Amino acid sequence: IFAVCQSSEIFFLSFDERLELLKFIMKSVPKGLPVIASGHVSDDFDTAVYEAEKFIETGIDAFVFISNRFAKPEESDELLLENMLKVVEALPEVGLGVYECPYPYKRLLSPAMLKEMVKTGKFRFLKDTCCNIGVIKDKLEAVRGSGFKIFNANAALLLDSLYLGCSGFSGVMANFTPELYAEICDIYETNPERARIIQDYCGFASLAERQAYPINAKYYLTLDGVDMKVNTRSRDMKDFPANCAVEIDEMYAATKLFKECILNNLK
Repeated sequence: IFAVCQSSEIFFLSFDERLELLKFIMKSVPKGLPVIASGHVSDDFDTAVYEAEKFIETGIDAFVFISNRFAKPEESDELLLENMLKVVEALPEVGLGVYECPYPYKRLLSPAMLKEMVKTGKFRFLKDTCCNIGVIKDKLEAVRGSGFKIFNANAALLLDSLYLGCSGFSGVMANFTPELYAEICDIYETNPERARIIQDYCGFASLAERQAYPINAKYYLTLDGVDMKVNTRSRDMKDFPANCAVEIDEMYAATKLFKECILNNLK
């Protein structure tokens, strides 16, 4: 589970709230389920180090940096890497990942940048948000044979990225239908026909991302029986008018029908 991430609205939570959330997750997580966590919102060195240390102390399996916190949009990759490694060297030994979070701006890591990160021996994985299968291929080639893993966040490209060598899915649509994304990852090699059918449905359904996320995801989960409120700090409820709720109602019904009528006949 990727805890204390953008879907957790970390840029709208205080440090104490982010830490409290992570402690709750660590206390409640099923036995044997690995937990990675971020909560990385500060671009100040001392604050970033202090907060990361507190998160690491909870016992997480890996800490996840956010790439845009290490350099401004106009600043170079070289400066980004320098700032990143400065923070890394100040932290206790722990697994490390990087997330190309699109907020407050998207900072993609180039294949050359990934090569330099791999050389340090400190980093284990990337949550990729480039949404471009050609770029994903180039990134995979850059880290091939190193053990460094890339997890694709774009639902429409999941299956193709798995065939190229990505290690799995790490995107917001897993907060709607995690079972479908898990099945694609489980069967893409052994049952490619079924995987493609699920992929086609998931890719189309991922248009829901263009609505008021995460309000719509929380609303979807209430339809699935999860007892939660749908209000958020990152989005105003006026961004989720009545017609949007109807669209999610229909998405939920279509997904249920897809699983019952199509998947059950394609085992």
